Amino acid sequence: MSENKEIKTKFVLTGEVISDKMDKTVVVRVERTFMHPRYQKIMRSFKKYKVHDENESARLGDIVEFYEGRPLSKTKYMYLSRILKSTDLSH
Repeated sequence: MSENKEIKTKFVLTGEVISDKMDKTVVVRVERTFMHPRYQKIMRSFKKYKVHDENESARLGDIVEFYEGRPLSKTKYMYLSRILKSTDLSH
């Protein structure tokens, strides 16, 4: 039975942190590009996710990788995996 848990892959996304004002939570914007079925134009769409950041390590503007897990609240079900690109905003 433990073999099935190892085979299951996590739903992993990458996006930019647009808010870090909440306690242990960051809001991440994920961009998706697709071609319009009728007009053949490349479209961009964005979706925001609330991501659990236990150590509060992600900052505004960082590029982060996160994955889906069990729900922590009504809207928060994603967990921070790692910070891919950090933006240092210290003056």
